[in-house]
Amino acid sequence: MNSTIELLAPRYDIAWYPWAVQYFFMIALSYATLWLAAPALVFGKQKWLPTARLALLACLATTLLAPVALLADLHQPLRFWHFYAYANTHSWMSVGSLILPLYVVGVIVLTWLAWRPALQANRQAPGIAGFISRWLSLGDSPTPPVLLVLVGLSTLVFSTGIMLYTGAEVAIVKARPLWNTVWLPPMFVATGFIAAAGLILLLNRVMGERCTVVSGQMLKVMLGACLVAGLVAGSWFLDGINADVGSVAAAMESVRGSAEWRSTALWGGLTGVALFGAVLYLLTRPAPRRPALYAWAWLLGLVALHVGWMFRWVVLMDVQTVARHSAGFHHYGIPAGSSGILGIVGTFGLWLAVILLIDLFVPWRQARQGGSATDVSPGHAVTQNAANTTEGVSSHG
Repeated sequence: MNSTIELLAPRYDIAWYPWAVQYFFMIALSYATLWLAAPALVFGKQKWLPTARLALLACLATTLLAPVALLADLHQPLRFWHFYAYANTHSWMSVGSLILPLYVVGVIVLTWLAWRPALQANRQAPGIAGFISRWLSLGDSPTPPVLLVLVGLSTLVFSTGIMLYTGAEVAIVKARPLWNTVWLPPMFVATGFIAAAGLILLLNRVMGERCTVVSGQMLKVMLGACLVAGLVAGSWFLDGINADVGSVAAAMESVRGSAEWRSTALWGGLTGVALFGAVLYLLTRPAPRRPALYAWAWLLGLVALHVGWMFRWVVLMDVQTVARHSAGFHHYGIPAGSSGILGIVGTFGLWLAVILLIDLFVPWRQARQGGSATDVSPGHAVTQNAANTTEGVSSHG
């Protein structure tokens, strides 16, 4: 007698929504742009100062926005205090809840110290800009450069904690082989630097700086980050095809039969190779041709931002569609509300609003490594800016 046994497996909802992607993306941009601002503002390399000013602007804006996305991802934002009332040193999320506030405060203080001399010089400006400068500058005493260096070094230490905990809290999930790998945290960092370099290239264009020095420096950073990301991805793949057991082997087995995942891997690989090749092409052109070519570097910046964001979408969202308790794959459709498209667009819109408000009321273009208002010379800043902002042919109109 033949009998049929029917197995039913429940459909589980995903645990992390697009808010998590926004948080991981914003916080990666934050710590990466902090490190790109550090050579000039912390270590005193004046050649990096134009880059540092744009990087610091990006760092502050993303640092302010990242916790907003994180709180939204808690589904019940007011329960954040549970992390502190019921601390657990064995939980990376709990550890992160201690590091993140220290990091955010460090970035805010570092930014204030770097902008303070320019704010002091802008105290007599008419209207809201002058009022904000008088309010934020907190007097006219000089800003000790050593204080900025100490705050900067401390914040860099906190940023390494952010890199570690954001990668580890995903990589320790043994139930998801695609997450449970030591290759994931360094890949988060590498793609974060790719996206951060792209963001600075984009800001260099839209903020009117158009500095060739900035473009050259960020293209080199992007090239190095692409190379690191390629090495990590290649190591992960080789680890998977050469091992019969282990999380990487299990991960490759879990998506072996999915045409969608093969397409995703192909798209990611081709985009990364194309970005690497385009950056290498720009950097190896003869010196007289580079300024004209660098004028288009902002397009590579958009591609780099796409790479950074899409990697986090695939890791945090697409991986959740791989079934753990049943055969096949679960479908996820992005909802239109605040937990989907509206949340994604709203986060980027809020980030843009922060950037515009800072640009309107704060003289961020004169950021420096401490000093006083008398050290900020508008004439010198304009001359230096004109000497460094020659991208492409002259424009008219």
